[in-house]
Parts: sequence; structure tokens; C-alpha cells
Amino acid sequence: MKNWRIVLLPALALAATVSAVPAEAVTAQKKVLVELREEGGYAGLQNRVTVYTDGCVRLGRRTGPVVAKCLMGKEQRQLRGYLKELKIGRSERPPQGADFLSYTLAYKGHRATRYNLPRTWKPVVAHLDKILVKYWAAD
Repeated sequence: MKNWRIVLLPALALAATVSAVPAEAVTAQKKVLVELREEGGYAGLQNRVTVYTDGCVRLGRRTGPVVAKCLMGKEQRQLRGYLKELKIGRSERPPQGADFLSYTLAYKGHRATRYNLPRTWKPVVAHLDKILVKYWAAD
């Protein structure tokens, strides 16, 4: 009668350990290709677009759910084309005033925050904004 405890207890302990792994740990293993954060303004904008090397994205806004989608092949190719020209550079100092948007881009281990978009940033930011508008929706 006591033999069932020897078999059942380790199995229960293993099941509890496996089920305790958070869902974020699974997505944390993905490699990030590029990340955009847009923040600020009077409205309190907080947009975040993270594109992974496998072509999938995580999209978030200040309100509403975080959405995970996968890009179409054309969208991925366009983005990679824009990224070839991207030069991250240095961060800018925050301007004086209250109604400014900050754009933070992270790509290939470099991260910078800008308030005026440089020429090489404009197509990347515009494309990522377009992806955010297309795929993010409050269900």
C-alpha cells in the first residue's frame, strides 16, 4: 500500500514544477530583431513594438492587451531592408517642454532615444507604426 507513494509523489512534484513555468519564459527565449518604444506627449503615449528574428511581433499600448502576431513575408522583407540602412547613433537630451514624443530604438545591441527622427530612423519607425496600427486591436 505504501508503494504508491513512492511512485506518485515524485510524479506530482515534477508536474508542479513544469506547470509553474511562466508563459513569459517561453517567449523570452526568442531573439529580438528590433524594438521600438514611443512615449510621451500630453496624451501619455506608450507604444511598444518588438519584432523577433522569426518574424513574429509583440505589440502593446498604454491601454489594452499585448498582442502577439506574425508578420507577412512582404512586411518582414520591407523591415529588413529598412534596418540595413539604420544607424542608431547616440541618444538626444530631452528637449525643454512637456509635449514631446520620445522614440527609443534598439537594434543589434545598440539602443538610443531621440526626439527628432534622423533620416535613417524615419522608414523604420513608420513601418513599425504601420504594423502596430494594423495588428493591434483591443478585443
